[in-house]
Amino acid sequence: MDKIGLIAGGGDLPVILAEEARKKGVKVIGFAIKGMTSSALDKACARTHWFDPTQITKFKLLMLVENIKKVVMLGKVDKSIIYTKPKNGEKDLNLLKNSGDKSDYAMLDRITEEFTKRGIEVISGIEYLSDLFPPKGALTNRHPSERELVDISFGLEKAREIARMDIGQTIVVKDKTVISVEAMEGTDNAIKRGASLCGEGFVVIKVSRPQQDMRWDVPAVGAGTIDLIARNKGKALAIEEKKTFLVHPDICVRLADNNDMSIVIV
Repeated sequence: MDKIGLIAGGGDLPVILAEEARKKGVKVIGFAIKGMTSSALDKACARTHWFDPTQITKFKLLMLVENIKKVVMLGKVDKSIIYTKPKNGEKDLNLLKNSGDKSDYAMLDRITEEFTKRGIEVISGIEYLSDLFPPKGALTNRHPSERELVDISFGLEKAREIARMDIGQTIVVKDKTVISVEAMEGTDNAIKRGASLCGEGFVVIKVSRPQQDMRWDVPAVGAGTIDLIARNKGKALAIEEKKTFLVHPDICVRLADNNDMSIVIV
């Protein structure tokens, strides 16, 4: 039986991947981060090891004990852990904190390099999650209005530039004005901030980086984000075709339809 390690951050994606991989006869060993990873991962994986996000040495030992040769990294990880004080003399987190560029890609590159040195291949989880890439066009009954389409087109260019600079991947736009830009706070907090500034009628655009490494960094949107946009009276969400996962797509579309909102794949 094939075996993979799954380093699981927050959200439903790691659980979905574990379940889909199991259906294909793959044994999944989960490595879950306390305070971030869903407890549902326990049932989805053959075994799950839980560790504090600062316990890098413990994590390395667990990978060694499990004889992991291939690993998938999936799910949201709060980047603020790099500002957490290590416990019990832990030194590995300090190496990450003090190693120059702390952009997402630079840090993930260093992690991948560290795995490679130890004979562990970082692989993409897309083969287990390809059904979460929706087709191009509007998924909802409601299509974006002309004004919203203008804002989406305007916002795409701006969002891609922000993503190219590795600042964030989500922006909020209204009337051809960038209202808020995602940084370390994450997609949902950027949306909340934008909605508080401009009120109803905004659109949200989420994009991938120009050189997205699909092994460990596939953007994703789920029902929680759709609900947040709807509750703040946003009118449309635009994501990129074959570059962004829509988690639980049926639920997302139904939620948008019930709130007179559009989801469009561009």
